Amino acid sequence: MLNPGITYAHEHVTIDLSGIKKDEDCRLDTLEETVKEFKILKGKGVENIVELTNRGMGRNLAFMEKVKNETNINIIYSTGYYKEPFLPKEVYDLNVSELGRIMEDEIVSGIEGSGVKASVIGEIGTGKLEISPMEEKVFKAASYAHCNTGRPIVTHTTLGKLGLEQIKIFKENGVNLDKVVISHVDLSGDLDYILRLIDKGVNVAFDTVGKINYQPESIRMEMLKELCNRGLSDRVVLSMDITRKSHLKVNGGLGYSYLLDSFIPYLKDNGIDQKHIDNMTKLNAMRIYS
Repeated sequence: MLNPGITYAHEHVTIDLSGIKKDEDCRLDTLEETVKEFKILKGKGVENIVELTNRGMGRNLAFMEKVKNETNINIIYSTGYYKEPFLPKEVYDLNVSELGRIMEDEIVSGIEGSGVKASVIGEIGTGKLEISPMEEKVFKAASYAHCNTGRPIVTHTTLGKLGLEQIKIFKENGVNLDKVVISHVDLSGDLDYILRLIDKGVNVAFDTVGKINYQPESIRMEMLKELCNRGLSDRVVLSMDITRKSHLKVNGGLGYSYLLDSFIPYLKDNGIDQKHIDNMTKLNAMRIYS
């Protein structure tokens, strides 16, 4: 499923959250510029993009297939449901097993009748202060699909919160935690909390690299350095979670390649060895997503 090389562990090739957010910037649908940026990524050794736009997030398979075919980057598709208030009506209408079977069908048979199969369950998410009943239903349905298919689960945490509570649901529903990635933990800024997550057996994603309006890169670097010093780089994956038109270079944003052009050199300049970089950008993804 994955090609040897660099993997961006949490991205969106296209996504549309503009309706709920009432912000056209949240409709990422610029095909020409996305293809241009992905060709640059390919030239820098990026082989895989884990694409986490699922049901209710404006998933556009035809768009993503065009990008994949024009750039020769391997795009890993996902199934599942995001979080409130972005959940489609079916989440409210169907029960856990029915939702789980929808996810399972997209993995086994293909997305929306296309025959193109999802390989990841995610990103499934929770709010900042609590897990709502509908979000918990999605987590249980994702657990159902995971147990039947063995596919990895990638979560969304709001500002890095409630990861431990997410893990509790997974443990209660038989999920293999080695195949779980808790996302956006870098936004917590809390190393002790991240260590507690890893101690439970999951993987964590520092996947909002470049979003310094939320967290300065120095905090991300210091936390990653300590994790590497503790021998835990084998539980970390990296990405940028680009979701807006304004994130693209053509619109004045950092662009997808910032992770490789700026952030990785910054880590190296601050003493993080290449072996740890390889774990976080290549080897861990092969274990989790393959």
